[in-house]
Amino acid sequence: MHQVEAVIPLTGLRKVARHEAERTFGYEHALMSASAFVRDLVLRAVYGAVLMTQTVLFGAVLPTQAQEPSEIAEQAQNPIANRVSGFVRLLAFRAIYAVLLMTLTVLFGAVLPTQAQESSEIAKQAQNPIANLISVPLENDFNPQTGIDKDDSYVLEMKPVIPFHLSSGWVLITRTIIPVVQVPDLSSRVEGTAGLGDVQESFFLSPAKAGPVIWGAGPVISVPTATKDILGTKKLSVGPTVVVLRIQGHWLFGTLAQNLWSVEGPSARPDVNQMLLQPFVNYNLAHKWYLTSSPIITANWEVRPDERWVVPVGGGVGKIVHFGRQPVNVYTQFFRNVERPDGTTHWSARFQMQFLFPKKR
Repeated sequence: MHQVEAVIPLTGLRKVARHEAERTFGYEHALMSASAFVRDLVLRAVYGAVLMTQTVLFGAVLPTQAQEPSEIAEQAQNPIANRVSGFVRLLAFRAIYAVLLMTLTVLFGAVLPTQAQESSEIAKQAQNPIANLISVPLENDFNPQTGIDKDDSYVLEMKPVIPFHLSSGWVLITRTIIPVVQVPDLSSRVEGTAGLGDVQESFFLSPAKAGPVIWGAGPVISVPTATKDILGTKKLSVGPTVVVLRIQGHWLFGTLAQNLWSVEGPSARPDVNQMLLQPFVNYNLAHKWYLTSSPIITANWEVRPDERWVVPVGGGVGKIVHFGRQPVNVYTQFFRNVERPDGTTHWSARFQMQFLFPKKR
């Protein structure tokens, strides 16, 4: 009798344990599926960056283009040039492969050298666009289904930020944006291409001692450095820029805004009157992780209202990691464009690696 009474609760415990195991397996399966989906998106974005780099640096032929027979003949008649070109491309792709491997290692959990527990201060400095530290962000934006053929578009931007101490009370922060752009065919008369876009330089004058509200303001200049007509405005443009933010506990939130007006350039090109607004909010978690959202809202005041706005909504996740002793801020975000002109993408993905150079104490 006692044995039967003992078996009944034991059987119930086994059923509960089996139910919990099945539920845990379901959670793990869903997590693995989501991780595989994110990895696929990131791989497509990185592949785009590799293809764009090859195209811009080494004159490779885009997949939708055919090489001219005369070019093939010239290459065949110059074997030394072919060997040199092949060697340079091999080195370049090995470097790109190393960056790709490093990126996937950081994102998806391979082993890296661990450091001591990072203070939340450096994470918040990394999230502050006018922080008093040198940083070099490398941002890759992936825009699928763009143009008349619904092809992918990529923008790779290098954004070094360098502070200069003018006096004991003021700091000048410079922020440079150097874009490399690859776009597909935009219309039957505008063919796709790749190259350098217009370079922007922003100057933020900010108090050296931050108060409850951190701010910086100054001019922004856009220089017509684009290597192809459709990759830039061909206009020299200037305007004001300002950033305001606040740090409160685990939260960091604020807004960056600017507006550019063209002051010089070919009269045949459209005038520039463009606004950029980037609200950002970050919530810092344990173990150097954080949640983030920083959509870039733009408005072209020179076009009709139904073609004026690009308004993305979304966010993502980031973490402070280390390559040896080098701290790096890594994040990825996904956005849905709730307002957009015709021919532009419904959604986009952004991945950034920001190399940080904090002051040694």
